[in-house]
Amino acid sequence: MFGLFTPQQVKWTQCLFALLFSTTFSIHAARTTQPRIEPPAPPREFRGVWVASVANIDWPSRPGLPVAQQQAELEAIIDQAASIKLNAIILQVRPACDALYASSIEPWSEYLTGRMGKAPEPFYDPLEFAINKAHARGLELHAWFNPFRARHPSAKSPPSPNHVSQTRPALVKTYGKHLWLDPGEKAVQDYSIKVILDVVRRYDVDGVHIDDYFYPYKEKDEEGKVLDFPDETSWQKYQKSGGKLSRTDWRRENVNRFIERLFNAVKSEKSWVKVGVSPFGIWRPGFPAGIKGYDPYENLYADSRYWLQKGWMDYFVPQLYWSLGAKEQSFSRLLEWWVEQNTKQVLLCPGINSRNVGTTWEYTEIIKQIQTTRRQPGTSGHVHWSIKALQKTALADALGRELYANCALPPVCPNQKKSGPPKPKAYLGGNASTGAINIIWESSSKTTLKGWVVQAKSGSSWFTEVLPRDRASISFRTPAPDVVAISALDRWGNIGTPAVLQPQPGR
Repeated sequence: MFGLFTPQQVKWTQCLFALLFSTTFSIHAARTTQPRIEPPAPPREFRGVWVASVANIDWPSRPGLPVAQQQAELEAIIDQAASIKLNAIILQVRPACDALYASSIEPWSEYLTGRMGKAPEPFYDPLEFAINKAHARGLELHAWFNPFRARHPSAKSPPSPNHVSQTRPALVKTYGKHLWLDPGEKAVQDYSIKVILDVVRRYDVDGVHIDDYFYPYKEKDEEGKVLDFPDETSWQKYQKSGGKLSRTDWRRENVNRFIERLFNAVKSEKSWVKVGVSPFGIWRPGFPAGIKGYDPYENLYADSRYWLQKGWMDYFVPQLYWSLGAKEQSFSRLLEWWVEQNTKQVLLCPGINSRNVGTTWEYTEIIKQIQTTRRQPGTSGHVHWSIKALQKTALADALGRELYANCALPPVCPNQKKSGPPKPKAYLGGNASTGAINIIWESSSKTTLKGWVVQAKSGSSWFTEVLPRDRASISFRTPAPDVVAISALDRWGNIGTPAVLQPQPGR
């Protein structure tokens, strides 16, 4: 962001937006044809962060906070993400068949208001609030869903009458301390996809996201014996229909079918909305050779390599929560292996365990992991677990200072629309009383834009800022930058031809 550059970098970073309509302001058409300097392509890197609501891990800090405090906390999170130049927030909006947004399908989450089914008072919509605040700061907002968990052990209030455990109890299974939807029931898959599509239709989200909870992690009874998931009804139904798969293969196929259906459904609704999947970081022990640990293929029935090779997502975030030096779960070896499996060239962005900083390792471990990711061909960025690790910490300071010195745009997803929007019409003017240099522009596109990319050159350095689509002006105190380029950004992330201006020609 221009306002974040140091005085040593550029002297023109103080913006005076109120000057644009001053009575002393004069406008003339900018010289935008045959510019002397073309701006470089802006850097591309997915820089995401998870914000978890389940058990109040990240936000809100506790259930039942006053609305003003909820909003202040959420805005502070978004401000922090913007200040260190992240570009995507992945906000958990459906932790357990509940909603941190206004829904006619599922009840308000108790993690928000303290009681399931209770709306915020005074009323506001947290998802709409987050989208508006994120977009105003040039950030994407991805809605994060748990597709099958129906109740978490941290829940305290009783289920509300419109919770799925009350309205459709046949779909819900008690498993250990959890309530869980049975992925083997087609009605369950229909229900969860309906919930997600409802958000895609009604909200201006940039993506939808699911993590590593498909079938649940194994639970044990009081004697320590592993409990099997109680899906006997759906399993017998499958067998009676003529199904020939083993029970474990059938469970994996249930998850496969859901991932494929979700991707196709979202793309049919809004093709520009990204679909992200974040599985456990190991596909199976032994892949690559020497890797040991948990087996989600066998225990969660999650064949994540298969989904990746089918291309059933736009971005893939394996949770590589181990260190570079780990012998049996090496971050770098797993990252290289996942790149090799990515035959569809999906955006591959490892999840990194930034919350380990200060307990398991120093912040330099995360810095090195990001540097390793950037050096690995075939990667497109990374996602931090989670925002708490980036709030007023040495890691946040180091990221802003060392790795995120300039902002980056998220990469364009594969198999997406690739042609950019037309060049905007830009105008250059000034304010005689203050000496400000002002630039305004207007769209030449007939389609809805995502925003604007403003690039400015002073000396030999270029700097980039992403502005929301309803902001079409910027001002600089003198001395102004030598060159300013304004480009339209479409919903798929493509940049159009820039309008290039020279506020101070001849410098």
